[in-house]
Amino acid sequence: MKHQDGYFKNQENQSIYFQSWLPDNPAKAVLLIVHGLNEHCGRYDHFSDFFVNEGFAVYGMDLIGHGKSDGTRSYVKDFTNYINDLILYLEKIKQLQPGSPIFLIGHSMGGLIGSLFLIDHPGQVAGAVLSGPVVQIPDDVTPLFIALGKVVSFVFPKLGLLKIDLSGLSRNPDVVQAYKDDPLVNSGKFTARVSAEMTRSFDRVADEGSRIKDPVLILHGGSDRIVNPTCSHFLYALISSEIKEKIIYDSYYHEIYNDPGHEKVFEDVSSWINNRLK
Repeated sequence: MKHQDGYFKNQENQSIYFQSWLPDNPAKAVLLIVHGLNEHCGRYDHFSDFFVNEGFAVYGMDLIGHGKSDGTRSYVKDFTNYINDLILYLEKIKQLQPGSPIFLIGHSMGGLIGSLFLIDHPGQVAGAVLSGPVVQIPDDVTPLFIALGKVVSFVFPKLGLLKIDLSGLSRNPDVVQAYKDDPLVNSGKFTARVSAEMTRSFDRVADEGSRIKDPVLILHGGSDRIVNPTCSHFLYALISSEIKEKIIYDSYYHEIYNDPGHEKVFEDVSSWINNRLK
């Protein structure tokens, strides 16, 4: 396996960090990771190990305000900035892997970013795997809090507003501790602007999600306390893809790629993608 990394400049002249994990032989397809809120693409090295051994090339980048990329931690001025950077990176990958099918792998907020990308840019990827996609307002967030968040986002956009319950990441305590100890992870509160932009994006998915027609595999942990599995049921029913599948993993927590039994998840993803390549 060959590992490469580096930076590219986005439209805002920010440095965006990227990594790639490549098989020794020509790849049969490309997997493009879009990570979740507060984390970074380096947390998917074991995912990459598995899929490189399966003959895939794996690429990932740190979103603005995440990992080794520029920007205030867990802050974005506009959600479209995430999409714009994704498009730039996708074009670079197409130059590096000409003719290779590309599959978007979006987890949590990456699933929301992936959904918006599929809405606005149909046919640009061979398919998408969206795990634990946050596409609806959490049940424990009240309308009053949402309204307050919008005001705070306008006045103090970089103010920390909400914090993720880290115990809900994985049933493996070592994964949770590694997350807490990772200097590239923001384990504190994410900003008011990100919260408001996510809420606005939820409305877009609800209004326009039926425009998604690319092949989609939706995965979710059945005991996910961070993103309710109802999000995946909602998204699955909403999209118009002729090729779509949903798998709920009973008792799994939010990070199904890091939960006990994740090997089963990897095998399901590999099988689904290989079926698209036939």
